[in-house]
Amino acid sequence: MTRFTSVALLRDREFAALAGTAFARSQAYSTILIALALYADLFGTSGFVEGLFGAMFAVVQLLIVLPLGRNVDTGNAKRYLLVGFLINVGVFVGFVFASSPAHVILIRMVQGLGASVLWITGATIVGEISPDDEQGRWLGSYNQFASVSSLAGDLIGGYLLYAYGFTATYAVLSAITLGAFVLVFAFLRDNPGGRKDPEEAGGAETFRSLLGLPMLRALVGFRFFFSFGKMAVILFLPIYARTSFGISAFAIGWIMAGGKLTKALSQGFVGNLTDSYGRRHYFVATGAILYGLGTAAIPLAAYAEGRIDPVAVTFHGDTQLLGGAFFALFAAYSLLGVADSIRLPASMSLFVDEGEEYDSVASAMSLRSLAWKVGQVTGPVLVGTTMDFVSTEAGFYLAAGFIVVATTGFVVTARRAHAKRVVAEGASPGD
Repeated sequence: MTRFTSVALLRDREFAALAGTAFARSQAYSTILIALALYADLFGTSGFVEGLFGAMFAVVQLLIVLPLGRNVDTGNAKRYLLVGFLINVGVFVGFVFASSPAHVILIRMVQGLGASVLWITGATIVGEISPDDEQGRWLGSYNQFASVSSLAGDLIGGYLLYAYGFTATYAVLSAITLGAFVLVFAFLRDNPGGRKDPEEAGGAETFRSLLGLPMLRALVGFRFFFSFGKMAVILFLPIYARTSFGISAFAIGWIMAGGKLTKALSQGFVGNLTDSYGRRHYFVATGAILYGLGTAAIPLAAYAEGRIDPVAVTFHGDTQLLGGAFFALFAAYSLLGVADSIRLPASMSLFVDEGEEYDSVASAMSLRSLAWKVGQVTGPVLVGTTMDFVSTEAGFYLAAGFIVVATTGFVVTARRAHAKRVVAEGASPGD
């Protein structure tokens, strides 16, 4: 049974290096989300400006995902990973000197570039070098290590921000990122992936061919609407905890850790389950439904605060007073973690499968990212403006509404796409 565990994959030096990539990327992303809540409180920003913290991060990604995917498919993916690490180190240095909301927004744009390079390139390489019959396991395990790192970013990053401030925290993130750089440089083969011949087709032809696949179209449409809701949740939940209830950075890290722990524990198992069961679109839909329920539960924090007796927790001589809002947000985010555990391995496997139809896995991953970025740009600003003019709770209900629309549309389109695939395979010669 050991060979089926995610930890067993670390015996493969290349997977270990890629796991280091996922670790560095997710640790930084989670820690900076908590830092953004502190910046929002420090600068007294509006919901609209807080939405820009998320939107401008995504604008840069929206512009580069397609050319990046094309270049990774046709070029040396290892070099892109190494450049991505260096960009992220530059981001940490920039955050040390941030002294206004405008500075935060500008640095977030650079962070969007670095995050895209690491995410698209890393996921593509995992999909390309993994054995064909273990793709779900490799991708699920890759995400599992990212979730472990994200959990560490919540707990350790939240504590560092609480106890030592911004500069020490960013120094630690820089050291972790440079460590991952060394692992990739030393252990990853040169030019992994990149099987697409640049002369075979232009970028537009590749993407048109991929969008001709019914299941890929269903997935792209789903992610377009789902991202409106999810990205607003990821950005505003820590800000909501800080600005509405005064929860400390360390305690916010505990809230975020509730969801990350469920993802860290279960994604490898779910990846194996999708490999053996098939019908991956069912996993995507089930996870999305649960995510909508978790999002709608976030505003319950306002009702729980004051109705649950606070609990005092002492850590390293410091006492944290955790009230009803903390426990409500912890429960809601834990449910979101369960939802992502069910959805993510299946979603990534479906995109890899569709991309392999044209030897264009990175291009398929770029479409996956592109569909997400439109909602990631618009969703936080729309939800943030709703919070300004209606209420914070109304903003979270709006986010849940986008998730319901996305899930409903996906259930219909994915079932049709799956039926077409079954008919096509049944009519193939020799089947």
